[in-house]
Amino acid sequence: MKHSIKRQMIVMFLGVIVCVMLVLFVINANYLGSFYVSNKEIKFIRMYERLNQAMAEGTAYSPDLSAELRRMAERNNMSFLVINDTGEEDMGVITNVYDMDVLRKQLMGYLLNQAQKNNKVLESTDTYQISQAKDPWTQTNYIEMWGILDDGSYFLIRSPLESIQDSAMLSNRFLIYIGCAALAVSMVLVWYFSKKLTDPILELAVLSDRMANLDFDAKYTSGGQNEIGELGANFNRMSGKLERTISELKSANNNLQKDIEQKEKLEQMRNDFMGNVSHELKTPIALIQGYAEGLKDGVACDKESMEFYCDVIMDEADKMNQMVKNLLTLNQLEFGGDEITFERFDLTNVIHGVLQNMEILAQPKEAKVIFRQQEPVYVWADEFKVEQVIRNYVSNAFHHLDGDRVVEVKIKVEDKRAKVTVFNTGTPIPEEDLPRIWDKFYKVDKAHTREYGGNGIGLSIVKAIMESFHQEYGVNNYDNGVEFWFTLEV
Repeated sequence: MKHSIKRQMIVMFLGVIVCVMLVLFVINANYLGSFYVSNKEIKFIRMYERLNQAMAEGTAYSPDLSAELRRMAERNNMSFLVINDTGEEDMGVITNVYDMDVLRKQLMGYLLNQAQKNNKVLESTDTYQISQAKDPWTQTNYIEMWGILDDGSYFLIRSPLESIQDSAMLSNRFLIYIGCAALAVSMVLVWYFSKKLTDPILELAVLSDRMANLDFDAKYTSGGQNEIGELGANFNRMSGKLERTISELKSANNNLQKDIEQKEKLEQMRNDFMGNVSHELKTPIALIQGYAEGLKDGVACDKESMEFYCDVIMDEADKMNQMVKNLLTLNQLEFGGDEITFERFDLTNVIHGVLQNMEILAQPKEAKVIFRQQEPVYVWADEFKVEQVIRNYVSNAFHHLDGDRVVEVKIKVEDKRAKVTVFNTGTPIPEEDLPRIWDKFYKVDKAHTREYGGNGIGLSIVKAIMESFHQEYGVNNYDNGVEFWFTLEV
């Protein structure tokens, strides 16, 4: 991502590191020498005070004190010379160098005011002066301090500037090397820590996108005890609450629509129900009555005929019982007495279960059942009623098999809808019958339907269930068979 937080963090932190290194380099290059000189002045003053104390106490010529003064001078890279006011060597000289001619000449030049023309005075008092000078004999730059002690002796302390300049250059070079190494290490560390910080944020971004598309299986898994971890836990809680809320809203919305439609259809449905029941029950009741009267009148005298009469009566009674059950189911659906619970479930798993349970119907029909879907497809609906629809479609397909004797079930997901199709090879439904196959008790082939015990209610139940879901359903004719279908919300 062009504007990713990780990239911005890396650029920002590396920019800060580079700026800090540049500032350090500039400060080091421009102010290290001045700082060194200022520090040297302090050490010169301390050396001056120690010499002044030693001369005042008269202990400067003692071996122990002389050794201490030499160590102090060497530790600070200083050369010093102290002579009495006559300037004669035999009157007493204190120094830490073997060849004191250069120091003596320089001190005499100061005393005679001949060595100050090109000097840069750094500090001056009544008793001493600190300046930056160039030795006329060696052409070396020095920091020098000269003046008079309390006992009247003259002194000169000097330290070469060359070491200061070398130290500054070496320090700058060292800073460059350290800066480059620190930058390389910082790049690795910044990349690593920015990745540790931004990966959970990226996971939350993906999670929020999936939740926006109503994918409530998405969960934050990185954990952590910091603010991001707490935010991820809140996302997970919100996902669960949203799923429950949407389920409740869908159920409430469906119930509201159902109540509105129920008032409009109630009276018509009652009239249709009574008329259809009386019409459909006439035939089986007449058969039962006729065969029962035949038994009573002794029409069937032999055992075989009596068993046949009894079988007919039992078969018709079973069909009536099944029809009544289906009518009760349809009545509950159409009158709104059956509560619909919307939930999220795997449609693929439901279809596999129905096909497995109905395998006993497929074997005598020698049906070849095909269902290739393996990936889960999650939908919103009443799982039990969806199973009823699939069972009715598959049962209907088994009863009308012909030709290659293939039953194929498919799931197609398009535009946030899952379309389930159940195809069976056989004779297409006549075009004039297509609009009426969803009506109660309507049978395209009445002889064939009665043969397997159908009562024309199965597709009416499908219609009632799908309309209670406010989803689409239908049938398509093909040259080699028929395909029934319905849709659900993904």
